[in-house]
Amino acid sequence: MSIDHKPPFLPFALPEIGEEEIAEVVDTLRSGWVTTGPKARQFEQAFAAYLIHHGNAEGTGELHAIAVNSATAGLHLALEALGIGPGDEVITTTHTFTATAEVVRYLGADVKLVDIDPATLNIDPAAIEAAITPRTKAIMPVHYAGLAVDMDAIHAIAHKHGLKVVEDAAHALPTTWQGRLIGNHASDAIVFSFYANKTMTTGEGGMLVTRNAALAARAKVMRLHGINRDAFDRFTAKVPSWYYEIVAPGFKYNLTDIAASLGLHQLKRMDGFQAQREHIAQRFDAALADLPLVLPPRPVHEGDVHAWHLYVVRLSDEAIAQGITRDGFIESLFADGIGVSVHYIPLHLHPYWKDRYGLQPETFPHSQKAYERMVSLPLYTRMSEADTDRVIAAVRKALGR
Repeated sequence: MSIDHKPPFLPFALPEIGEEEIAEVVDTLRSGWVTTGPKARQFEQAFAAYLIHHGNAEGTGELHAIAVNSATAGLHLALEALGIGPGDEVITTTHTFTATAEVVRYLGADVKLVDIDPATLNIDPAAIEAAITPRTKAIMPVHYAGLAVDMDAIHAIAHKHGLKVVEDAAHALPTTWQGRLIGNHASDAIVFSFYANKTMTTGEGGMLVTRNAALAARAKVMRLHGINRDAFDRFTAKVPSWYYEIVAPGFKYNLTDIAASLGLHQLKRMDGFQAQREHIAQRFDAALADLPLVLPPRPVHEGDVHAWHLYVVRLSDEAIAQGITRDGFIESLFADGIGVSVHYIPLHLHPYWKDRYGLQPETFPHSQKAYERMVSLPLYTRMSEADTDRVIAAVRKALGR
């Protein structure tokens, strides 16, 4: 009888949850306060402090951090608070997850999808400028894979045309642009994700960050049913405080204390997480440099930080000429026990977006070409040196090297 010594399947992503996170969750469960309460508020304060600690912020005013149950919720709240509605247009990239665009439709506004810069895979500022119409009210840049968008160009366009800027920073903690942490630029709102595969996690969750006090106040009200009083304050008050008023038809977007308990300790480990992701990315860069691949772009400015949420490679023209296909490449990696993914199937290829706006692939040549050639390799902090070596060996094998 033969013995199978095949190594276990290496998943595409795994969160790193430590004993501190587990102990904090247990403390929350024993406290009797498991929904939005003291831990969620503490997490908001800690997140704002983390951004402030990195300093060098643009703009004035207090930094508000508003915990929500997903980045999708945060984006929706930000646009709603900015007054986006029917008749308005919001420009974003086709090369993103549908959440970025769908929140615009929640509000009855229209999405204007534009192409990416083929070098960075981020939204192309020139394409934004070309797409602006009298109906355009906001720009939603996406910091793809953890590489910062050219925020100088975005803000210059927004200032020129009187547009709002809401950053989709789901991939971008702790990314920097021009030495300034994403979350500290002069955008109207910035939204982070703490989904299970992100650079830190609360399982599900997100954070809306803004220095606009009116936007923050509106988002806090709309986060929980349009109630004009904080539920935590009402339920912990020592005197009767049962009365509240519904001032708007709000949503149910609050983050639980159980989730926030994870976030409190994940945030403390954020810089270490990034250093480990950077280490793995550097190993990939060195080991894959001689292959027929386009490796992920590095930050434009010396010293800037890439969050390395994703490590996305693209088949080069040489690989395509050799008859290697993206799907074949993926199949080879899976056969060797390596979990990979594709980020993303561009929005212009999905039935809803394609049909609603009559979109064609040739309108987005850079996103289309990137999609047809791209693969996201595993990159997460629990990967060992041996895991990284396995990925490298499988990639080389898949490319006949």
